[in-house]
Amino acid sequence: MLDYDIVDVFTSRPFAGNALAVVHGAEQLTDAQLAALAAEFNLSETAFPMASRTGAGDYLVRIFTPGGEVPFAGHPSIGTAWVLRRAGRVGTGHVVQECGIGSVDLQLPEDDGPVQLSAEPRDRGAPVDAEVVEAVAAAVGLGGADVDGLVVVAGCGLSFVYLPVRAAALARARAAVTDLGPLRVGQLAADPVGGIDVFAVAGTGDRLTVRSRVFCPEVSVPEDPATGSAALGLGIALVGTGRLPAGGGRYHISQGVQMGRPSQLFARVEAAAGVVTRCHVAGRVAAVASGRIRVPPPTE
Repeated sequence: MLDYDIVDVFTSRPFAGNALAVVHGAEQLTDAQLAALAAEFNLSETAFPMASRTGAGDYLVRIFTPGGEVPFAGHPSIGTAWVLRRAGRVGTGHVVQECGIGSVDLQLPEDDGPVQLSAEPRDRGAPVDAEVVEAVAAAVGLGGADVDGLVVVAGCGLSFVYLPVRAAALARARAAVTDLGPLRVGQLAADPVGGIDVFAVAGTGDRLTVRSRVFCPEVSVPEDPATGSAALGLGIALVGTGRLPAGGGRYHISQGVQMGRPSQLFARVEAAAGVVTRCHVAGRVAAVASGRIRVPPPTE
């Protein structure tokens, strides 16, 4: 039997935000067994914290969606760190997490305040060709007239297509395709493209308010209620398209509202002369459940 915790991330109360299962003691399991556990929980992601393999980090985490393993994700990183701190396996302050993209930094408060995740830019905002923009919009059930700005691909380990839309169009967005491959957006990214971030921006200067919906059909997550990895890359897109100043700034993201899972993500991006150097996203975590689960039988 394996111990597990379920937490909601990017919310201060249970039954909101993005649910995460954190399964402990899974070091000896095969990839197939880890995938089976993730499929059993059937949440957008399940995290498996393990001992560091390199000694460079405080721990390693492997992250699975119902569709398979991903090299990096935001809400599993924040939620896992919070769970490990509560269990006494890591302390407060600076924590280094190893994952599929290498090491990322987390900052854990002494109280139940927001946990911050920080990462370096990896895909720096490649623009999507004009002829592909309408295909990207159609992939989420929208048209070219709904688009409100430049569409780019960016990310900090898991990349996203950033589709700015008019505020009225956000409620009409939906996952209309299951395969992003034909859109050719993956050719613009060094890292895997996790999905499409449809967002509407309000405000000016170095503090923005963003309403966002994120669709990840290729990893079996039709819509995600809170996406920390997308929030990180959004800062690259906002600076690169002139929505934030060349020196960076802050942006508050509301996500998951249409799903009945309201989420709050507090993000900021550091930049110099328009070149992004560091991305941050923070959010609170709420405990929901804990228990034990059987080890899946090994497959032949």
